[in-house]
Amino acid sequence: MTRSTLTTPPPGAAPPEAHPDAPAPGTPLGSHYSNCFGCGSRHPTGLHLNAVTPDGLTVVAEFTVGEAHQGAPGLAHGGLLAAAMDEIIGMSIWLFQRPYVTGRLETDYLAPVPVGTTLHLRAWCTGTSGRKAYLEAEGRIGSPDGLVAVRAAALFIEVSMEHFAKHGDLQTIVDEHHEYEVNP
Repeated sequence: MTRSTLTTPPPGAAPPEAHPDAPAPGTPLGSHYSNCFGCGSRHPTGLHLNAVTPDGLTVVAEFTVGEAHQGAPGLAHGGLLAAAMDEIIGMSIWLFQRPYVTGRLETDYLAPVPVGTTLHLRAWCTGTSGRKAYLEAEGRIGSPDGLVAVRAAALFIEVSMEHFAKHGDLQTIVDEHHEYEVNP
């Protein structure tokens, strides 16, 4: 994948380091919001991603493409695959325990993903610089070692929790708030 300079860490970017209080390897990360399309358990047609960090620096999850996720007949919608990449990348930010938002997401589609396919997702940080985090992800068909069907590179920007209160649903943030968050 050829990344733009906007999603490539600049020279001197710090290597990724998990926060000392980040979830331990093997720990499920949980949902940041119960109605989130990506990870929420209450969203009726969502991806229902259940992410885990295997090593404290990467995040993995899987989902099975359902009928509600189609674009062309029998195939996953490209926007849905981009949403899956955005979600798994956003979940990897939990390891920093600071609030970030997506600034830019570049997605490359390498193979069709049929309905019924289980897509294995993995995301990791390639560096940080100031308020910016540079991240990548991939989705593999059928197994963690399967064919790469989709790749992404992203730039996430650290914001204050007030950002979400000002622009979002303050009561839900109060009801479902974590000490750290990607996008409550």
